[in-house]
Amino acid sequence: MTDPFVVIGGDAAGLSAASKCRRETPTRDVVVFEQGSWVSYAHCGTPYFIKGDVEHLSDLQSLSPGDIEERGIDLRRNHEVTTIDTESSALMVSDGTKSFEYPYEELLIATGARAVSAPIEGADLDTVFTLHGLPDATALRSFLTPPAEFDSTELGGGSALNVSIAEQYGAIQPPETIAIVGGGYVGVEMAEAFSAWDCKVHLFQRSERLLPAFGTAVGDAIVSALESAGVIVHLNEAVDRLSETDGRLDNIVYEDGHTLDVDAVLIGIGIRPNIELLIDTPVDLGTTGAVATDEYGETNVENVYAAGDVAELEHMVTGETTWSPLGLPANRAGRAIGATVGGSPTEVGHVAETAMLKAFELGCGRAGIVNPDRAEAAGFDPVTKTITAGSRSGYYPGAKETTVTLTADRKSGQLLGGSLVGADRAAVRINTIATALGGEMSVQELEQQDLGYAPPFSPVWDPILVAAKVLSGELE
Repeated sequence: MTDPFVVIGGDAAGLSAASKCRRETPTRDVVVFEQGSWVSYAHCGTPYFIKGDVEHLSDLQSLSPGDIEERGIDLRRNHEVTTIDTESSALMVSDGTKSFEYPYEELLIATGARAVSAPIEGADLDTVFTLHGLPDATALRSFLTPPAEFDSTELGGGSALNVSIAEQYGAIQPPETIAIVGGGYVGVEMAEAFSAWDCKVHLFQRSERLLPAFGTAVGDAIVSALESAGVIVHLNEAVDRLSETDGRLDNIVYEDGHTLDVDAVLIGIGIRPNIELLIDTPVDLGTTGAVATDEYGETNVENVYAAGDVAELEHMVTGETTWSPLGLPANRAGRAIGATVGGSPTEVGHVAETAMLKAFELGCGRAGIVNPDRAEAAGFDPVTKTITAGSRSGYYPGAKETTVTLTADRKSGQLLGGSLVGADRAAVRINTIATALGGEMSVQELEQQDLGYAPPFSPVWDPILVAAKVLSGELE
């Protein structure tokens, strides 16, 4: 055993770190303990597997176990780390039949996050689901498939597939009416997925708009898109409990005792970092509840690192710590830590909390600070403008309206963030805003950027430039 670099967690951050460290130091032992069967998969792709756009579970995997082992990484699936002893630099690990101790020279905690369903009563009923990982996706896709058409082998996944769960749900008649609790990423994307199976979909959001982190214009547009597709949206209606008869879900109870008969419920009210393994260790948690780290991803305990959905990162606009459980920051931070452990100190980078999603024909995106209250709390004097412009030259076929919102600091003119929504490839335009944030541009500087123009792709004045021009005028 040669100075083992041990990783807890076999997904984006963990395997990025393991792969990079192995490339940097080919003779070093690199070990990854993963408590489940699945490794290196795309959480964000699960709604599209459930919908049917992605055919097999294995299509969502970036690396197979065989690929990982070919890289010289000692991958141990179905191995749960039960204890971390930072004083002796050792782990206790269970493989399901026995426990053993394993030492480390350096350790990466990449335990990810999990979906939460509390405090909703009845969340443990059989046809009540959350969605955070391929096991959840397996159950939902199986449940939506008519029993006469169901064949677990068609799900893909090989030995990682939980056949008993797939067959349990594949034997049940598909739901006719589904309620989604929560109007965030999962709720919006799954409304489309369930509709593709001809389900009647009700979406409940306890606040006044969907996707609150994306701002008013995006939230309103997404509601219109969902309702046009037949989804029944319930805003300002919190679900109180899920009711059952003889152990089977029969309805949901929401505001003022109203009930709705449903066959299934998907709870998408958020996720939480998996920090339980650290409770009895000296590793510090940050203000967000995730693991606190420095610019290299190292915790307050020497040689112990954290990355991915379990760790905090620095926000590039505010400079404050934030929790941004998304794929790119996880992969990037893991790769940086792997380089650092391999002898090339590399910073994990900042985040703008850039995100995008699809809702039927609409695409939307956000980056930076969109919410004025959050901007004020960070010490800024926010000014916000929203515009609507064409996605292509008006005379070119296929042009659609794109709505852009930009927020800036009144005193400095610094761009703080933005969001957009539209039907013609609108979401990818958020990368221009994210790049401007990364370059610490003012709104005036964004307005002066030489963005590309051609009639099939963009008008002369790209919608983002139009928004910057209007906001710049307000600041002047």
